[in-house]
Amino acid sequence: MVNLILLNPIIIAPIAIAIIFILAGIRIVKQYERAVKFRLGVFVGILGPGLKWIIPGVDRIEKVDLRVVTVDIPAQEVISKDNVPMKVNGVLFFKVTDADKAILEVEQYKFAISQLSQSALRDMAGKSDLDTILAKREEIGERIRSIVDVETDPWGIKVTDVKIKDIELPDNMKRAMAHQAEAERDRRARIILAEAEEQAAQRLANAGEIIDKSPAALKLRLYQTLAEIASEKNSTIVFPFPEEMMEFIRNKKSQK
Repeated sequence: MVNLILLNPIIIAPIAIAIIFILAGIRIVKQYERAVKFRLGVFVGILGPGLKWIIPGVDRIEKVDLRVVTVDIPAQEVISKDNVPMKVNGVLFFKVTDADKAILEVEQYKFAISQLSQSALRDMAGKSDLDTILAKREEIGERIRSIVDVETDPWGIKVTDVKIKDIELPDNMKRAMAHQAEAERDRRARIILAEAEEQAAQRLANAGEIIDKSPAALKLRLYQTLAEIASEKNSTIVFPFPEEMMEFIRNKKSQK
């Protein structure tokens, strides 16, 4: 009797339909996801992680990733404030803080963020000169992050960071910058050499003043010089003739 009931198509069909109906409504939401639930096109709530069931054909869900997402900013051809053509690219990091806003407030939020970041990058590069772009990448990236973050805040999205990856310059500009760097290094070398000569001259002048004030120091210096000459096994020793003696002789002649 039981076998007849189980084999009866009238009984089996509803059971099979019910099983298929239940299985069709099963959804799995991962730990780092949130599911925005719609019923007949109307937003009814957000589903957390785990095993969920929706009414097939009536309910629909859209999953949103809550992890930090990386968006590559393609190379943008820009002209800097000082009229230098270049290509600048970067990378943007963001995360969704409100899953419902990310779905309800904007269509394809990833594409929208990419377009905003490209526009902000072109704008900031065009307002800065070449030296600023090369030397202050972190500052420019922070400005771009601030601009994009303000625009995406109503979408429930937080922009965490923007990095400038590469700046491509024309070949003639690279050669000019190399010449400029070489000239700058040469200038610094000349300044260092001049400062060294100035310091040496100042030390010699100080030493001369000290020796001039002390005759004993002058004699000691003379004897030291003679000792250095003698240590080299020279056969000739030269005694310096004091200039004061020449002046004394001239004075004597003029008095006569």
